[in-house]
Amino acid sequence: MNDVTRLLSAIEQGDPAAAERLLPLLYQELRRLAAQKLAREKPGQTLDATALVHEAYLRLVGGDRAPHWNSRRHFFAAAAEAMRRILVERARARGSLKRGGGRERLDLDDLTFASPERPDDLLALDEALAGLAAVEPQAAELVHLRYFAGQTMSAAADMLGLSLRSTHRLWAYARAWLLQELERD
Repeated sequence: MNDVTRLLSAIEQGDPAAAERLLPLLYQELRRLAAQKLAREKPGQTLDATALVHEAYLRLVGGDRAPHWNSRRHFFAAAAEAMRRILVERARARGSLKRGGGRERLDLDDLTFASPERPDDLLALDEALAGLAAVEPQAAELVHLRYFAGQTMSAAADMLGLSLRSTHRLWAYARAWLLQELERD
């Protein structure tokens, strides 16, 4: 990750070409993380890892202003947030009536019904994460890094600037808090 750190430093110093060199270095890692996340999704998912990374990439660099990430943590937090928003938006779209919300997808290869998708679960998680961010922003960021960006506990600890033990405690707190919020609904 030395190359990534150097490029992030160059971006911070205003080198516009550094941003162009940074994203190709991280593309394969982002694609692997997206594939891990999508592997946990239910059958019938029409979004693949490549499409998720491309859509997140466009959100990260496709704006009017130039991208500015001042650390590896900041970049992965932005990528995790972009992926989370994409998945939440897709869950909302699947649940909307104008897109046939509530219907089950028919798998024509073996003529069986796919598992019903539950966009409400992802929407409830999104609301619970917003509540957690209001109470404990660092815990919410840890959930983004672990759940949406697929980071290991030690990688997330490094990105958050915490010890591994503190990260485990924060993870336990975040999971308990989210579970309590999700059970309340």
